[in-house]
Amino acid sequence: MGKIIAIANQKGGVGKTTTAINLAASLAALEYKVLLVDADPQANSTSGLGFDVKNIRAGLYEMLVKQEEPTNIILSSEVEHLDLLPSHIDLVGAEIEMLDIPNREKIMGLMLQQVVDQYEFVILDCSPSLGLITVNALTAADSVLIPVQCEYFALEGLGKLLNTIRIVQSNLNKDLDIEGFLLTMYDKRNNLSHQIVDEVKKHFEDMVFDTIIVRNIKLGEAPSFGQSILSYDANSKGANNYLALARELLQRNKLTNIPDSEKTL
Repeated sequence: MGKIIAIANQKGGVGKTTTAINLAASLAALEYKVLLVDADPQANSTSGLGFDVKNIRAGLYEMLVKQEEPTNIILSSEVEHLDLLPSHIDLVGAEIEMLDIPNREKIMGLMLQQVVDQYEFVILDCSPSLGLITVNALTAADSVLIPVQCEYFALEGLGKLLNTIRIVQSNLNKDLDIEGFLLTMYDKRNNLSHQIVDEVKKHFEDMVFDTIIVRNIKLGEAPSFGQSILSYDANSKGANNYLALARELLQRNKLTNIPDSEKTL
């Protein structure tokens, strides 16, 4: 059975979608079968993999609200081993329409159980909120990966997210783990970036990934071409960072061993 990893942080602009797309693509490049689930009404993961959101016939909204089978929704991407369960703007209304559905927090997990055995990893790109869709994602997930940007307000709001995770663990998904904290948008020329890295590592210790995602213009350009960073520029620092993250994730899950000399920070 595939491992379901939610990528969540209710703070916007921390690199959730960038991480979802590029971690999924990196795992696929390492020949793991991956499903990327776009759980954000902005549908940036969908467009970021080259799909025209206006042409999406059915997506996560139809699965959650109309119980459309995921096998009828999932799309094959141009990246080998990587599939997409897309989103579109209708997902905005899903939370209201789900209010009267019994066990509404568990719908995503129940539906994904139909396909999880077909993949080795399922990556959930959550929206920048702690609403019902994100709670569904956390309830469906085996673990949550939390991007933290190396900027002034890095730790702002993390308390709310961690409290939500504790509530989900207590009431909906006792097996939910924290996969780790991922430092993003790191600028080695900026003293503040160094301070944030030290602060996050002091608070969360070995829960912080060794891999750090540096600020890289190619990472910002790739989505406008509907490509992952590996497809857009495989030799860029961003591509190297996300491949290193994928390898570290595999190592943490005891799926591979990486010599210290090959780790990329």
